[in-house]
Amino acid sequence: MASKRSIFEEVGTEAQAPSTPKGGMIDAGRGGARRGIRLWLIVLFALVVVMISVGGLTRLTDSGLSITEWRPFTGAIPPMHEADWQAEFALYQEIPEFQVQNSWMTLEDFKMIYWWEWGHRQLGRVIGLVWALGFFGFALTRQIPTGWTGRLVLLGALGGLQGAVGWWMVSSGLDGDATDVASYRLATHLGLAFVILGCIAWYVLLLSRPERDVMQARRRRETRLFGLSTGWMHFAFLQILIGALVAGIDAGRSFAEWPLMAGGLWPPQMFSIDPVWRNFFENPGTVQFIHRMVGYTLFAFSIVVLLRARRSANGATRGAFTLAFVALVAQVVLGIVTVFLAAPWQVAILHQLLAVALWVLILRARFYAGYPAQQSVRGS
Repeated sequence: MASKRSIFEEVGTEAQAPSTPKGGMIDAGRGGARRGIRLWLIVLFALVVVMISVGGLTRLTDSGLSITEWRPFTGAIPPMHEADWQAEFALYQEIPEFQVQNSWMTLEDFKMIYWWEWGHRQLGRVIGLVWALGFFGFALTRQIPTGWTGRLVLLGALGGLQGAVGWWMVSSGLDGDATDVASYRLATHLGLAFVILGCIAWYVLLLSRPERDVMQARRRRETRLFGLSTGWMHFAFLQILIGALVAGIDAGRSFAEWPLMAGGLWPPQMFSIDPVWRNFFENPGTVQFIHRMVGYTLFAFSIVVLLRARRSANGATRGAFTLAFVALVAQVVLGIVTVFLAAPWQVAILHQLLAVALWVLILRARFYAGYPAQQSVRGS
């Protein structure tokens, strides 16, 4: 059993290293498991960010329907011969997107959009492989800290669900008269990607400190600020989902003016589609108007959160909330620029990537409110 530590042990500059591992009793006998798992999760985090970026570019280049079959294993092998390419192209020619808007395409044109979608799916396979290798590697060597197995299994389950949701999304554009995937399915797909990214980011933050420090920090939780930041997180997530609806029907390329829309406070014919509920998913003016209004409300709520955070006695907490607010302001400005430019793909993908950064920074601020970092008396 590890020996007891003196309360003055950390004061000395040449204090002998304690026998208890730095990660706390949870890591006893598990040589650096928390650090290793954290590094593995950071790799997964980076891959998911790349996945979101490639997914956004796949949507912006109208490449998402170029592969019309779901083959989880054999689909990893792209067409190798001319006959294979002709067979893939023939399948694409049977769907409405080709027949209605892309009938001009040649095989060479098809190859360009095919590679985007193939790369997107391939990244999903890579993420699944990295998760499996890491999880089973840590599990077999008994390096997973107590209480973390369920969390890491959850990440794998969410990743598998994401693959199924991705095909559910693609299938919505393969028959009927649709030339794109259903916008609400696209929003579900993107929303789940942000959930996965958020879980990974939260776990990385938890593993950034020894378990004993996390437990002690939880006792110093700023309850009201933590609650506000939880609301902030959900509010931002709602706006991300609405942004996906905007992208799904190219609503960002309509009404390229701000703050008005077609010269008015709201766009004309907001409820021209029957039944009325479809306007909230399929009417470009309505969807963009909602995205703007929610953005304004989110900005106002963010000011309230920031003002409350500025009263925190913890400097690291104040800094985390300030940084998240700065990112939100930048996102608002970039959103307005995107509207003025009618959402060119370069600006649109930057808008999406900044949403990723904002999402993570809000989660980080929430973490600091829930688990305040230790600081000296001078720092307070």
